[in-house]
Amino acid sequence: MADGFERMVDEALAFFGELKGNNSKDWFAPHKQRYMDEIKKPAEFFGQLLSEDIARITSKPVKPKLFRIYRDVRFSKDKTPLNTHLHMMWSPVEADALSPTWFMGLAQDYFTLGMGVMGLQGEDLTRYRAFVDTSGDNLSDALETVQTQTGASLSNWGPEPLKRVPKPYDADHAHADLLKRKSLAISAPIPENWREVGLLKAVGQRVKDLKPVFDMFDRL
Repeated sequence: MADGFERMVDEALAFFGELKGNNSKDWFAPHKQRYMDEIKKPAEFFGQLLSEDIARITSKPVKPKLFRIYRDVRFSKDKTPLNTHLHMMWSPVEADALSPTWFMGLAQDYFTLGMGVMGLQGEDLTRYRAFVDTSGDNLSDALETVQTQTGASLSNWGPEPLKRVPKPYDADHAHADLLKRKSLAISAPIPENWREVGLLKAVGQRVKDLKPVFDMFDRL
C-alpha cells in the first residue's frame, strides 16, 4: 500500500518542471519554502527510513545525504544556479573506498536506485583491479544477473574509463572493460508498482535486487 512518499515524488517532479523554465535565484526565493516543506523535509525523512532498511538488508550501517539544490558553478560552463533533480546518497559508516555507496536519483526522465564504488585512486584502485583480475568471472555473473532481472545498466557516473588496459594486466584480459574503470556502479529503475506497494518498500526491493553485486565488494 502507498506510504505517502508519492506526494514527495509528484511535488518534486512538478517543482523541478517549473524550475527548469525559471532557473534563477529570483524565481526560487519566493518558492523556497514550498521546496523545503514538500520536497526537502520529506526526502530527508525518507533517507533516514531507507538507511535503516539498507542496514538491515546488507548488515552494513549507512548514513543518508540529500544533495543540495544549489549547483556548484565555479568550474562549469553552465551557470544556472539550481539543480532540477532530487539526488540522495547512502554512504557506508565504515570508511573504505571499496565499500559500496547507494544512491537514488529522481528527475523528469529517470527514477533510479544505484549502487557502487566511485572515484577510485591510488591503493584503492590497485585493490579494485586485483579484485577484478581474481574475481572478475563472479563479478560479471553478478552484474549480468542483476541487469537481466531489473533492467539495470552500468552507470557513467565518475571518471572516464581508461582507453587501454592498465599494466600489469594483459591487453586481451577477459575483463578488460572492468579493469579500465576507475568507478563501478550499477543503476536500476525503481519498480513500476512503487505507487501501489509504497516507495519505501519498492526501493527496499531494489536494494535486495542489487545485493548480489554489493556482496561481491563486501567480500574484499
